[in-house]
Amino acid sequence: MDSVRESRGDRLFSVINYTVLTLFLITILYPLIYIASASISDSQAVIAGKVWLWPIQPTLDGYSAVFKHKLIWIGFRNSLYYTVVGTIINVVMTILAAYPLARKDFYGKNVFMFFFVFTMMFSGGLIPTYLIVKDLGLLNTTWAMLLPGALGVWNMIITRTYFQTTIPDELLEASQLDGCSDFNFVWRIILPLSGPIIAVITLFYAVGHWNSFFNAFIYLKNQNLYPLQLVLRDILVQNDVDLTMLTDVQEIARREGLRELLKYSLIIVATLPLLVAYPFVQKYFVKGIMIGSLKG
Repeated sequence: MDSVRESRGDRLFSVINYTVLTLFLITILYPLIYIASASISDSQAVIAGKVWLWPIQPTLDGYSAVFKHKLIWIGFRNSLYYTVVGTIINVVMTILAAYPLARKDFYGKNVFMFFFVFTMMFSGGLIPTYLIVKDLGLLNTTWAMLLPGALGVWNMIITRTYFQTTIPDELLEASQLDGCSDFNFVWRIILPLSGPIIAVITLFYAVGHWNSFFNAFIYLKNQNLYPLQLVLRDILVQNDVDLTMLTDVQEIARREGLRELLKYSLIIVATLPLLVAYPFVQKYFVKGIMIGSLKG
């Protein structure tokens, strides 16, 4: 069977399409390549603006300084804790809210849904939220990073829609005839069939926790509770690197370019965990998000 010949307009569209996508790709990749190259280049070359694409006089001094910085290790540990524990809380809360709202026999679900959606449109603002966190005694504790955002309404809506479009009502009826409770139905049937959407919301929540620094900036004062992103903010925005905390690198610390190396090296260290984790959930991502957005 002969292939369909493309018209001149189709070929022109393809050329424009590939050109625009290539430009977008270059725009996205170049900053990443530059940061990676700058992180392993000589500090004086970075300061002088000699690094454009490839590393110049490669060195691992920046990474050596990063891993010898005490506060960076503390921030990495805290970010890992906030991400793991916070994501577990988020996913559990999302499923517990989405499942009953997906049930056709749940009386008053439209009222509950209205209040959920209302919080997306209107909020009390920063000061009332801060006062609530303060009155609950959560200031300067790890719970201030976990509880205020325990449920994402948008993710809950996507999950509810996935349950509605993917889980047949006949499964619930059959399980009820066998004497299965609602919690057993969720645990034994809903969760095994909801791998794609769980992977999607897990990725959303995990990325949010890992990149979060504003809540820590508002609620935390103890540096031992700072997430990695707040440490990164201090280095990038305030240019605040306590060189006395860098043990056994006194010779490097005396050089003016150490801060520049720390900036780029820390960006790579802070980004790498998400880049490593993404391929494992990417196959579920498109499927889960598309099925979860078919209808409201």
